[in-house]
Amino acid sequence: MQAQEATTTATDNPVNTPVRQLSVFLHNRVGALMALVKLLNEHQIEVLGLSIQETTEMTLARLVLSDPESAETLFMERGIPHTSCRVIVVEIREGAHNLSLCLSALLAAEINIQFSYPLMARPGNWPLLVLHVDEIEVGADALHQSGLKLLGQGDLSR
Repeated sequence: MQAQEATTTATDNPVNTPVRQLSVFLHNRVGALMALVKLLNEHQIEVLGLSIQETTEMTLARLVLSDPESAETLFMERGIPHTSCRVIVVEIREGAHNLSLCLSALLAAEINIQFSYPLMARPGNWPLLVLHVDEIEVGADALHQSGLKLLGQGDLSR
């Protein structure tokens, strides 16, 4: 019997786990985001990326954190409404050229970007872009095949 080759996708990495984003629903009040960040900091959890979308009643804070598992446990213990999803983190090394390459790879794979935002963390001193796409495995594979570097949670957490 022949040994089967292990198949991996672009988001698989023996050292890293995929990046998870937590989305937290905050009341639209002065200081709500500060209270959330302070709570995370008190538990040694760093905010590595942040996107805010405000409505008249609620604010959606999308967060990439240094320790999403501990943050999710903390949110559950404190009754903080949240959701979790996997996102792609891609390194943009050559500015506009790499951004065009990134977008072209996703277009060629017929992948839609649902939302995107930059990260504050830069482990390799290159800009990082968070992408949430409609088909994460296909999108990550397309980006990887185009030669772009994808980062995992272990690349971001210190």
